[in-house]
Amino acid sequence: MDAKTIILGTAGHIDHGKTALVRALTGIDTDRLKEEKERGITIELGFALLSLPSGRQMGVVDVPGHERFVKNMVAGAMGMDLVLLVVAADEGIMPQTTEHMEICRLLGIRKGLVVLTKKDLVEQEWLEMVIDDVNDFVSGTFLEDAPVLAVSSVTGEGLDELLNVLEKMTSEMVPRAPFGPYRLPVDRVFSVKGFGTVVTGTSISGQIRLGDQVSIYPKGLTARIRGIQVHEKNAQEAHPGMRTALNIQGIDTEDVNRGDVVATPGSLHASCLVDLNFLYLASAGRPLRHRSPVRFHVGTAEVMGRVLLQGNEVVPGSETYIQIMLKRPVAVLSQDHYVIRSYSPVRTIGGGRILHPVPRKRKRTRPGLWKELDILAKGEPADIIGYHIERAGVRGLLKSELAIRSSIYGKRLARELDPLLSSRKIICFEEEGQRLIHGKVYNTLKEQVLNILNAFHRDNPLVQGLSKEELRSRLFNIAGIAGSVFQSPERQAAGSPNQRLFQMLLSDLVKSGKIAQEKDLVRLSSHYVTLGDEERELRSRLELIFKQANFQPPFREEALSRVTGHKKAAENIFNLMVREEILVRLKDDLYFHHSVLDKIKDMVIRFIKEHGDLGINEFRDLAGGLSRKYMIPLLEYLDNQRVTIRIGDKRKLRGGREN
Repeated sequence: MDAKTIILGTAGHIDHGKTALVRALTGIDTDRLKEEKERGITIELGFALLSLPSGRQMGVVDVPGHERFVKNMVAGAMGMDLVLLVVAADEGIMPQTTEHMEICRLLGIRKGLVVLTKKDLVEQEWLEMVIDDVNDFVSGTFLEDAPVLAVSSVTGEGLDELLNVLEKMTSEMVPRAPFGPYRLPVDRVFSVKGFGTVVTGTSISGQIRLGDQVSIYPKGLTARIRGIQVHEKNAQEAHPGMRTALNIQGIDTEDVNRGDVVATPGSLHASCLVDLNFLYLASAGRPLRHRSPVRFHVGTAEVMGRVLLQGNEVVPGSETYIQIMLKRPVAVLSQDHYVIRSYSPVRTIGGGRILHPVPRKRKRTRPGLWKELDILAKGEPADIIGYHIERAGVRGLLKSELAIRSSIYGKRLARELDPLLSSRKIICFEEEGQRLIHGKVYNTLKEQVLNILNAFHRDNPLVQGLSKEELRSRLFNIAGIAGSVFQSPERQAAGSPNQRLFQMLLSDLVKSGKIAQEKDLVRLSSHYVTLGDEERELRSRLELIFKQANFQPPFREEALSRVTGHKKAAENIFNLMVREEILVRLKDDLYFHHSVLDKIKDMVIRFIKEHGDLGINEFRDLAGGLSRKYMIPLLEYLDNQRVTIRIGDKRKLRGGREN
């Protein structure tokens, strides 16, 4: 692993020599502020570049040790690959040693070492006692088997050994893969004359290149990368683990704050509600009650919020699921680590991993909503993918949205999806963007289509089928109110029914032989219109009315009124005759018997062949003195049927009919 992509962070109590150690190793004083110089303590995060014996380099983050600046320590610890726990040999374990250690554990840091500073101030016997205390302190933690070294930043004793140990540890580390969207939690914002806004932080995922467009979350502002520095040197790109400065174009310094995230556009969603896997530290001392105010630390952000519990309280030392309701939104991903500190007095009380970055509210009266978090906390990737897609309901999820919710990206996501798609547990119904729907939701929709058609046929036995558009409307109206299987957890993303999904449903049902589609009508395959004696009599009477009317048929309502006492049945028979093309609609409520139209067509063809063209007055005489309310629709019908073509005031036969 290239050591330049490794971030080494300090941790430990105030005045235990963290900054002096960094200065002794790197030659850089990380206390850059005037107040830090005057007070002799670290207040803000400090940064340096450390050269290892091989010539490789690694970034160093120096954090404050004072309890008042633990929030700054948390911000710095977020990007650490290795932690260097500093304990002063003359004082041993102190309160901030314990709190910093807890923070590192909660943030998921898994590698590090312990350095005892100020070795020159103590006797060997005392030093050995402190080493024993340190070993007891780290027992059972991720530092249990870590090296424990004693050094002096004043005399330089032990520094070479420390550098050699760091060299060995970094050579054994697995590199961070640049998967997922680019993300840089902002810890500093300033302006450089002639360049504009600059933000700094540790790149934690993805990669960024000069000229790339980025978004600033949670506001969602867009900007372009004008310049990149990695560990204070100009660079063309930045990768995970690199200490990075970005010169962003199109954004003022007032538009960016510490705690914001510079990220790939469209890769994050801001939310004031977050699902969490929560470890409540045994050292917290007292139960944490529902809706307690807390300080939520994630990335470089500190946001006030309230914890939402399933029960009334959480006892110290327990692990559970909680939601946090924040005063302002954050933009995070599942699997991100976080820390929670109490409102007052301020101290670290717990933390863990984010399970869902944009969840629905989980009500205390519905324990099932909390139980499903087991999937996100303990499930296999396929289970997590299935959960998010099923929760999206009818709308489904784009593949890019699924990646954000699950924190599974690229080739790994493709590998997990392939068997789910092959088995049709997940169905892709929109190739562009790869919109995915859960097989359970899809099958429920298919069943609902059959139920709608069955009910329609039951209520309308003389109607051949339901129009596609009406079926689609009924289906998605039901889906919108039919319960959790259909509803998206993000209300704003519900969207309108998707035509491609509907067409896929119909296609699958047709292939399975369960439905039939005829032009724009859809019916159950088992449904056929069967007329009884009364219905056949009604059809004969209606057909006779239109045949006898010849070129001047009654309008629809008038025809129906002539079969008194059977209006509903007559309407159904009339519609059936239209679908069977016995009656043909020309305009509004004007219908002709198909044989009458054939007669008109033959008359017009013969006339034009004999005379060369047909005028409107000639057509009126030919048809026995028709009024314009019949003539115009008939002439337009012949034009639409491509029998005739209008040229000025005359009609001629279309090409190929003259002979």
